[in-house]
Amino acid sequence: MNEKDYFWITKKRPPKTKPRSKPLPKAKQKYLEAEEDFQQALEVLEIKYEKKFHFKSTKNWCFDFHLIEHRILVEISGGPWSGGRRGKLANKAWSLDRYDHAVEMGFTIVRLESCPRYKLDESGPLQIDAIHASQWLKNLKRHLFNGPDQTIPADGSD
Repeated sequence: MNEKDYFWITKKRPPKTKPRSKPLPKAKQKYLEAEEDFQQALEVLEIKYEKKFHFKSTKNWCFDFHLIEHRILVEISGGPWSGGRRGKLANKAWSLDRYDHAVEMGFTIVRLESCPRYKLDESGPLQIDAIHASQWLKNLKRHLFNGPDQTIPADGSD
């Protein structure tokens, strides 16, 4: 039976064999450049890191980088898996919920903004422009290098 006859007899369209689904969002060029530059700066400064870090195994929450020595989670805005900040309010609340869980677990969150213009959100994590990320990493490394050694007491006693 062809499609038209089936419709006139049943008043229904035949079921579609191919499911409708949206393709996964693609990473924007600025995101890819920011991720590559940040990773290169981490390797030059010899900072230990993990890429695509899942901090909670029960959730599908992922951060772009985890700086192991500092317990800092770095997210580059506009990631391909995030779908951006547009859309439903529930998606935005879900995204901010993972920040709260990460802070409760003792992580510090830094958000690199890959777009040239963005709004500063004072209530959220620390936001850094992507072009200043390497300078921020140098300051972080310098702070760790120049910091006091916690294993030796200050008064000199053993």
